[in-house]
Amino acid sequence: MKKLYCLTLALALSASAFAQAPTVVRWKTIVGNITVSNNDAVAGINPGTTPWSTTGGRARVNLSTGQVSFDVEGLVLNGGNATGTPGGVDQVEGSLICDAGQQNQTIFTTLPVPLDARGNAEFSGTFDAPPATCNNPLFLIRIGPDLPGANQRWIATGAVRSFGG
Repeated sequence: MKKLYCLTLALALSASAFAQAPTVVRWKTIVGNITVSNNDAVAGINPGTTPWSTTGGRARVNLSTGQVSFDVEGLVLNGGNATGTPGGVDQVEGSLICDAGQQNQTIFTTLPVPLDARGNAEFSGTFDAPPATCNNPLFLIRIGPDLPGANQRWIATGAVRSFGG
């Protein structure tokens, strides 16, 4: 009887561990925003005014610690006279949006990092405070404060989201 109780308790603890929300969110790739309409605002954040493309990237957020990392490769304009370059954008930020479009939505943004002439940038650090809860997490790459007229517009997003690990 003791063995059966221990096995039942072990299974219950194991099941409760799986019932908890995953703490790590990953985005397998980063894709440029190819639309430029304010109808494409995410969580009230407007997109850039020119289409963007990427050759790759990824993002990872630990929701319990606030640890965040991202890299983006080949983030360049895809239209206009600066096509194939980052144009005047020389820094980007990463933003985690929790509960996008809801009244309780929250946005966590990294410090700005340099975007080089080939459109490459990377960040590893933490948000000021980890999110308490984060339903439907989204990840955006946004224009940094060096370009005041376009500051905070989103130009790329995390795609192929997965949880755990």
